[in-house]
Amino acid sequence: MEHALGGPLSQDQLHLPNGTIDLPVFMPDATLGVVRATDASDLQNCQIQALVMNTFHLMQRPGTSTIQALGGLHRLSGWTGPIVTDSGGFQAYSLIQQNAKFGSLNSDGITFKPEGADRKFQLTPEKAVQLQMSYGADIIMCLDYCTHVDAPQELQEEAVLHTIAWAKRSKKEYDNLLKQKKLPSEKRPLLFGVIQGGGSEELRKRCAEALLEIGFDGFGYGGWPLDKHGNLLIDIITYTRSLIPAHYQMHALGVGHPNSIVDCVRMGYQIFDCAMPTRDGRHARLYTFTDPGTSFASGEKWFTYIYVNDDKYIKHDRPVSAYCDGLCCTRYSAGYLHHLFKINDTLFFRLATMHNLRFMTMLTQRLREMYHVQS
Repeated sequence: MEHALGGPLSQDQLHLPNGTIDLPVFMPDATLGVVRATDASDLQNCQIQALVMNTFHLMQRPGTSTIQALGGLHRLSGWTGPIVTDSGGFQAYSLIQQNAKFGSLNSDGITFKPEGADRKFQLTPEKAVQLQMSYGADIIMCLDYCTHVDAPQELQEEAVLHTIAWAKRSKKEYDNLLKQKKLPSEKRPLLFGVIQGGGSEELRKRCAEALLEIGFDGFGYGGWPLDKHGNLLIDIITYTRSLIPAHYQMHALGVGHPNSIVDCVRMGYQIFDCAMPTRDGRHARLYTFTDPGTSFASGEKWFTYIYVNDDKYIKHDRPVSAYCDGLCCTRYSAGYLHHLFKINDTLFFRLATMHNLRFMTMLTQRLREMYHVQS
């Protein structure tokens, strides 16, 4: 099956214990259990379907025992829709890369002690699954060994070996926990494997084939998705998608730039997450469509940025975007947002975040409409 942008389409929806997601979907990063400056009702009003939370951070703050005491991530955050949890491997690896004194990585897993922490933390493939299951996640990610595309070949090979070995252990622990909990199929969280291999087609293929043999519900593109110039690694991301049968959903981990989402949908990816849209919003960089009927044709300038902190918006009495139906644009002027930013009022962070999130959900809605017409 092909969609309007030319890539393979697997399924239009993803059914999870806490709701059904229409694909493609953008999920904001609620790293520590919150999308900063918003609450669950705000996110629903922006038509957000699911959130991504991070095991690396959550196991430190508020801590696993606190999350469990408060009833899991859904009750903790007040969010009733699906939650995807990242294993924390990327963050732990990044911490260690900053300074070796922060931790170490070996065949058993990752040990780390962030600066200022009073104790060490350990992430093994088994513990990553145990934690995510205990948090009540709808999609669980296997612990993987993340690398940058420019890392040496020897390190890429080591990362793939660890990722495959950890995936086997993750799947075994996941199966054991399902038996213990006796979960019915409709209450079972999905388990995704993560494909590593840097910029090497041979390593990506080796990793993908091994993960397919182990058996997962879906897959993630692992590793930093941009080159040193900040450009999307289109060739290797496309190749990695081609290694996985079209009926499996694929998560382009960390991809969230609007243009990158359009490119990745062309390649057949359906799931996206990133902190960039909400971070940009808090820094007064707001996204707007130039044409609500865009076809996303190559070279078409279909969206732009509005820097609402610029002095030219002091007396601007119109909304940030004429094409947005969100709270920010239906009720407030760009001039008022400028004022809120200048006085550093927290309402600015809320409205700006909601604006960029509604832009992202309008984008994915438009992409769904385009390929559903053709399917």
